[in-house]
Amino acid sequence: MMDDLDLGFDEQDRGEKGKHRRGAVRKRKGGSGGGRGKTVLALLLALVLLGGIGGGAFYGFDRIQSYFVTPDYDGAGTGEVTVEIKQGALIADMADALVTAGVVKSAKAFIEAAEGNARSKNIQPGTYKLRKQMSGESAVTAMLDLKNRIVNGVTIPEGRTAKNVYKLLSEKTKIPVKDFEAAAKDPIARGVPDWWFKRSDNKKVKPSIEGFLYPDTYEIPPKATAESIIELMVENFLSVTQEMQFADRVQKERGGISPYEALIVASLAQAEAGNKDDLGKVARVAYNRVFGDFDCNCLEMDVTVNYYLESIGKPTKRSGDMTAAELDDPKNPYNRKLRGLVPTPINNPGKQAMEGAMDPPVGKWLFFVAIDKEGHSAFAETFPEHEKNMDKAREAGII
Repeated sequence: MMDDLDLGFDEQDRGEKGKHRRGAVRKRKGGSGGGRGKTVLALLLALVLLGGIGGGAFYGFDRIQSYFVTPDYDGAGTGEVTVEIKQGALIADMADALVTAGVVKSAKAFIEAAEGNARSKNIQPGTYKLRKQMSGESAVTAMLDLKNRIVNGVTIPEGRTAKNVYKLLSEKTKIPVKDFEAAAKDPIARGVPDWWFKRSDNKKVKPSIEGFLYPDTYEIPPKATAESIIELMVENFLSVTQEMQFADRVQKERGGISPYEALIVASLAQAEAGNKDDLGKVARVAYNRVFGDFDCNCLEMDVTVNYYLESIGKPTKRSGDMTAAELDDPKNPYNRKLRGLVPTPINNPGKQAMEGAMDPPVGKWLFFVAIDKEGHSAFAETFPEHEKNMDKAREAGII
């Protein structure tokens, strides 16, 4: 089985760009060291006084201690709450807003954490997705993470093509679609490392932004350009895949498949799976068809045909409505009958689809069909088994 192979791909420099924005937030004067020293001294004096009064007075220690120890929660909190940080807010203003929303236990907890983090000056005004009952340190860390900040937000759903993404972005920002198309012509200039565009099947790669516009909710800055927005989405993709160890695990565990090929498979799974539970299984089918014992070593997935139709400005169709000429057009580089994987991803997959392509369940499935209205599919190793599953789908009114 291909999963047992390891061709020893060399890990290459990812070259991710680190971006930091300088905020307009100002901190209170004075460091935290002196304040902490005074707190410790005051606490020691209180202990001496209590000792002098006698052991019976220790009942009041907790009450006295609360005056000198910063009230704070432990950990990253629970649930979700949105908090607005207004333009020009100081650290103390932010702290007050967080206390009011139930995020931190005290303003002092957030202020001390901010004073201890040199990057806290990068906290920007806007609306943040946070949790309730966070420690001051966790709240600062969360507010420095761009994924938790929504001001002028636009949500890019999973599985949208680049053309569809440009349309959504244009509607939100009023930047023309053609500007996004022009900005995306050179993915490497927009931040995609060139090592991503490598394949193990020796097929020529023409770098495409497809697959790298990570689906998420994005804050669009007031003076954003098509280039800066695409770069923000690419940066998010690189951050998510690095956290997942996507490239490393694919190279080590997928029998020599390159990360780019696995990204293509993730996009296929995103398009074909009707339910998130089946993303990994659909990815396994794609691997089995192309690299296993499937007669043509081709995908035979109609979604690749629809991707081509959309790319040339034609409407997409249901499988049953596609003509034979459309299904098997020899001029179509995404022809479902061509050997191997298609030239590029066919959409921008989400994290779960990428996880499914990175670590698919073990199975020899070659066929699948949706069998219920929730989108769950039945998988089969042989065509006779597949025909039985298709009967189930017909009984359920799915096909």
